[in-house]
This record gives sequence, structure tokens and C-alpha cells, in this order.
Amino acid sequence: MPPPAMAEAAGDAGARAFRLLVFDWDGTLADSTAIITHAIQQACRDLQLPAPDEDRARFVIGLGLTDALRHVAPGLPATDYPRLSERYRHHYLARDPDIPLFAGAREMLDELDARGFLLAVATGKTRAGLTRALQQHDLARRFVATRCADEGFPKPHPDMLLALMDRCAVAPEETLMIGDTTHDLELARNAGAAAVAVTYGAHSSAGLAGMSPLATLSSIAELAAWLRANARVPGNTARPSDYT
Repeated sequence: MPPPAMAEAAGDAGARAFRLLVFDWDGTLADSTAIITHAIQQACRDLQLPAPDEDRARFVIGLGLTDALRHVAPGLPATDYPRLSERYRHHYLARDPDIPLFAGAREMLDELDARGFLLAVATGKTRAGLTRALQQHDLARRFVATRCADEGFPKPHPDMLLALMDRCAVAPEETLMIGDTTHDLELARNAGAAAVAVTYGAHSSAGLAGMSPLATLSSIAELAAWLRANARVPGNTARPSDYT
């Protein structure tokens, strides 16, 4: 049986030119899915709400806060969202320092940077949360631009990706979104960009494949190999003058 990277890749077999590679954070670079899921479930229990099952809790990872709360606690009045959000943050932050990068993620980013790609992050995290994560993993200087859910419209609205493309002066056809949720793939589609899905994060491989990404990959090693074989840097890729 061929590996997923070969079996599920779509489109031209030759390497495609991309200037900007945009990564989701949670579940794509950071191994945080289980901690986020547990924090969501425990926050609901704290408010004597029915705790969502694992699939339902995992589904909201990457969404904006209001959309996520509406999904996991559909009967909760909007006036109580701050209480649920506070309990989620309590449980999440208790484990936040323990969240590692996926094995091989740092080395993959180093390789892609050395090849000349512009690297960026589009995440459902708040700006404070992403800043904390980048500092913890000493990656703040690895990305030329980052965009968070509290800085505009959250996924899957195209605002996040459009802002990054504008910041980096890159066209949609030169942009590749990489993520572990259908929200990431919808974001790319809505912004007119290509996407690659990874199945080791929050959403199921079947749901991701149903969005018709260029490839559906099951590990960082497969992702790195796919990018090595299928993505190339066009000539004269200029970097923004300062990092964000």
C-alpha cells in the first residue's frame, strides 16, 4: 500500500512554486490537541454543563472563541461565555508550559527557512497566547509574519490569510496553508490559496481529505518530505524588511 503522501496527493506531480508557507500552530506545529480538548471538557464541567465528547471538543480547535463556545455549549447564554472562557483558560494555562513541538517540527522549519521560503503562522490563538508559545520554543524570529484570531475575523473567514499575504506582498497562487483542521483548509479555500492537510492533530483524515487538499499527510516527517519534493521557491523571493 503506498504511503499517504503518495496515495492522497492531488494535482501536478512536479514541484509547484510557493513563496509563502503559512502554518497553523495548535495540532500542526505544537502537540497541544489533547491539552486543549481536556481544558474544554473540564471548563464545561466546572459550570455544570454537559462536557462535549472528544470529537466535538476537538472540532472547535482553531475557531474563534465565540464560535467555539457556541459549538461546545449550545445552551449557554452568551452572557455566560466569559465564565466558560475563564475556566478554559484556567485549565489550559496550567498545562501550557508542558506543550511540546511535534518531533521534527523545528528541523523542518529550519530547512524551509534555509531554502528561502517565507514562513508565517495563522492561528486561532490570541496574540498573547501565540507570543507566549513562540517565546517558549524560541521561534519568534523564525516567522516573517503571524496572525491571530483576536486581530480580525477568525477562521475560516479569509481575513487571517489575506492579511498575511498582504503583509508579505505574496499572491494567493504563491501561498500554501498547512493545517490539521477543516477550518484551516476552508480558510485557504476562501482566500484563494492552496492547502495541505496533516492528520496527526485535531480533525479526522476523512474530514480533511473531503476538503481536497493538495496532500493529506500523517506526520511531520511526511510533511517535510512532501514539501521537499513538491514545493519550490520561485526566483527573487524578497523578505519583508522587519519581522512581526
